[in-house]
Amino acid sequence: MQLSKSQYNEMYKEASEGSKAYINVPKAFIIGGLICMLGEYLITLYQSLGLDEKLSAAAASVTLVFISALLTGLGLYSKLAKHAGAGTLVPITGFANSVVAPAVEFKAEGFVLGLGAKIFIISGPVILYGTLASVVYGLIYWLSTIV
Repeated sequence: MQLSKSQYNEMYKEASEGSKAYINVPKAFIIGGLICMLGEYLITLYQSLGLDEKLSAAAASVTLVFISALLTGLGLYSKLAKHAGAGTLVPITGFANSVVAPAVEFKAEGFVLGLGAKIFIISGPVILYGTLASVVYGLIYWLSTIV
């Protein structure tokens, strides 16, 4: 793609414009809050169906992950994230989106080299360092009990 200097300057100006925090922060807060409110509603719903508090919270988390993955697969989560910004990244739905989005992006490369290899491209480091941190914490805890 060949760009003239004026086209490049125009693209540069569009890309480098600062965000309007006075608009973006409230939108992120409201949409993130609505996602969390949905989670609380799901917990209440599952409790009314007879699940205890712990199982209701787990079922609500699984439901939110499923909804996020489904919306990502349908191409709707990115449209929501465009308006909500960090409001969609902070809750558990953001993690589900980070797992599904690379799979959708690389599905054309096939199930093994595309989907299988790329699905953990973003969440893999999170899982790796989370596991490593828990091992280090466990060792520190174990050493503190024997001293």
